Amino acid sequence: RGNVLLRKRQYEMADSEKESIDIARHVVASKIANARNLLQRHIRNHGKESDCTRIENTVTVLARKIKLVENASSMDALRGIEGESAAEYFGCFDHLITSQKEDFIFHGRSKRPPLDNVNALLSFTYMLLVNDVRSALETTGLDPQVGFLHRLRPGRPSLALDIMEELRSYIAERVVLNLINLKQISAKDFERRETGEIRISDKGRKEVIIAYQKRKDETIDHPFLGEKTTIGLLPHIQAMLLARRIRGDLEQYPPFYVR
Repeated sequence: RGNVLLRKRQYEMADSEKESIDIARHVVASKIANARNLLQRHIRNHGKESDCTRIENTVTVLARKIKLVENASSMDALRGIEGESAAEYFGCFDHLITSQKEDFIFHGRSKRPPLDNVNALLSFTYMLLVNDVRSALETTGLDPQVGFLHRLRPGRPSLALDIMEELRSYIAERVVLNLINLKQISAKDFERRETGEIRISDKGRKEVIIAYQKRKDETIDHPFLGEKTTIGLLPHIQAMLLARRIRGDLEQYPPFYVR
C-alpha cells in the first residue's frame, strides 16, 4: 500500500550510490552523535562518583568519527566508519552499567545468538524498535526492505534498520540501562540454552515491554519540527521526513539528533 511513485523514487535512489550516501551520511552521523550524547549524559550523572576516563576517551573518539562521516566518499567508507564507531561505543558500554555488575557483564555485542544477559536485552529491545520503525515506514508508503545504508538482503528490513540507527541509543539502549541499573530486571529473568544462547523469560520480556512502552509515552520537543511529540511517534516522524526528502520536498534528510 501507499504511493507507488514514492516507492519508485525510493528504489531509484537506492540504486544510486551518490543519492544513497547523501541520506546514509546523515543517518550515520546522527547515530554516532546520539550514542555520544548518551555517554556524555552518563558522565554528567555519575562523573563525581566514579572514574569516567574510559567513557570520556570514547566521547572524544566519536567526535572525530562524526567529522570523518562528513567526508566519506563511498558507502564502503561510510560503513567502515559506522562499524568502527559502534565498536568504540560498545567497548565502553559495560561502564554504563552501575548496578548488578556480576549478573550483567558486557564484553561486546553478540547477536545471533546473544551470549549474555545484556545482549539478550539489547537484541529483544532492538526487535521491538525495528518493528515500530517498519510499521511507520509502511504507513508512510515507503518500502521497509529497501534501504540506503544497510545492504539489500532477502528478509532484511534494510530501510527500517537504517532509521533505527538514529533511535537505538535514545530509545532502546536507554531502556536496557534503566532496566538493569534501576533493578527492574534481574538474573532470575534469564535462562541459558544448551547452545549457549541466553533467553529472556516470559516475565522478563513483560518487564522489558512495559519499560519500552513507558519510554515511548515520554514527551519531547522534536529538534527539527520544533513541536512537542511523544518518543513513540519518532519512527513515524522520521519516516515522514524521509518520504518528504525522497519526494524532493526537502533538500536534505533531517535525522533525529538529541539536543
